[in-house]
Amino acid sequence: MARPNVLLICVEHWSGRRIAALGHPTIITPTLDQLIENGVAYTNAYTTTPSCIPARRELMTGAFSPTHGDRVFNETLPMPDLPTMAQTFRDAGYQAYAVGKMHVYPQRDRIGFDDIILDEEGRHHLGLPKDDYEMSVSEQGYAGQEFGHGMGSNDYGARAWHLPEYSHHTNWTVREMSKGIVRRDPTRPAFWYMSFSAVHPPLVPPAEYLNMYRHLDIDEPFMGEWTRDVDNIPYALRERREKMGSYSETEIRLARQALYAMSTHVDHQIRLVIGLLREEGLLDDTIIMFTADHGDMLGNHGQFAKDMFYEDSAKIPMILMPQAERQDIGQDRRDDRLAAQADIFPTLLDLCDIPVPSTVEGRSLVGERGHDLLYGEHWENIYATRMIREQRYKLIYYPIGNQTQLFDLENDPDEMRDLAGDPAHGDVRERLTAALVERLYGSDLEWLDGGRLVGLPEDENTPRRLPDRGLGGQRGLRFR
Repeated sequence: MARPNVLLICVEHWSGRRIAALGHPTIITPTLDQLIENGVAYTNAYTTTPSCIPARRELMTGAFSPTHGDRVFNETLPMPDLPTMAQTFRDAGYQAYAVGKMHVYPQRDRIGFDDIILDEEGRHHLGLPKDDYEMSVSEQGYAGQEFGHGMGSNDYGARAWHLPEYSHHTNWTVREMSKGIVRRDPTRPAFWYMSFSAVHPPLVPPAEYLNMYRHLDIDEPFMGEWTRDVDNIPYALRERREKMGSYSETEIRLARQALYAMSTHVDHQIRLVIGLLREEGLLDDTIIMFTADHGDMLGNHGQFAKDMFYEDSAKIPMILMPQAERQDIGQDRRDDRLAAQADIFPTLLDLCDIPVPSTVEGRSLVGERGHDLLYGEHWENIYATRMIREQRYKLIYYPIGNQTQLFDLENDPDEMRDLAGDPAHGDVRERLTAALVERLYGSDLEWLDGGRLVGLPEDENTPRRLPDRGLGGQRGLRFR
């Protein structure tokens, strides 16, 4: 029997909690809802390194950060010497074609794909003078104007897209992926990777999508009880909150509206690829997986962006619609096992009956075996944070100030109540802390004294935030 095709869809900054069918009160996601109707949503799926580069290394290698080598967002670190998902599919006889954001170094490294049509989001400082998306905008007569909207790549200002919708990077990604599908080799199965740079800021949805949300009730950010005493929240959060705390209520509402609008835009555009697969007679023989590199706090608990281990940052969407003949996966199903981004690689191979490389640390989601515990890590500087997540509880640790948080996600999914100081949960804290200590390595060992966590002091020598002269990585007009 012929092996199925695979379409892996990855988006940016999309929390696993922001899907209508999974209970979000505002967002409109009809395509994702229908994918879930035809398959399964893994509702406890996480990235263990919640920012773009390390998360994508986990996705593409199936290995966690102690193995793939990046927990600090290293922009110039080449991919590790591990089999990638693309190379493994190619070795099994598949075509491997990617469109969109890769975030690897060097920027044109194909990491095992036959070809990549690239959107690098304006990261010219890493050596690439022009990517494929920029060339497309130039061919349309708008050379150098893709960032003419004036919104920052790491800020939360928002406005409508300033060029024709045809030139939006979301439309371009779908258009180029559709070309690749049409131009496939019909004698071989295909592995297609469609990687959107949305919904990463700049928040610039087409005007029609921004208007779609203009008159809807936009859910407001929620604040945990533990956030009220700002002077005593972890130092890293205080610094981040000062950086992002200048947004007014109006700006926060517009940011949420714009991110939801960009999400719905992506959702609608995905329909075109699914429609093309149907018209080409490929849909029933194609596995579709939808995921993200990480989420976005979007104002919840007074925080924005990613690289934290709260649910809106670290929980990712993971939706699997198998080929039509696979009846064992189920339909319209929610699976609450503990899952990791690294599990996608072995799951897709399993569904295609391809052996999983021995270097893969994730577990196939085909079957009932999940993770008992996940370890997460990000940064080695003043923002360093670590996580232990088991089925019910999550422990988050901040070494500066030696602060620990504990959340009961079964009864408190929004992480409103920090139980770290609750004597009734002392045994849980002790158990998860011991699991954390077992996994520390490298510079993290400086946080230990006699095997006990002591962290690092916050004192007058702890670096303080400086004003952001770069306006959140603001891009400019291009004249060369």
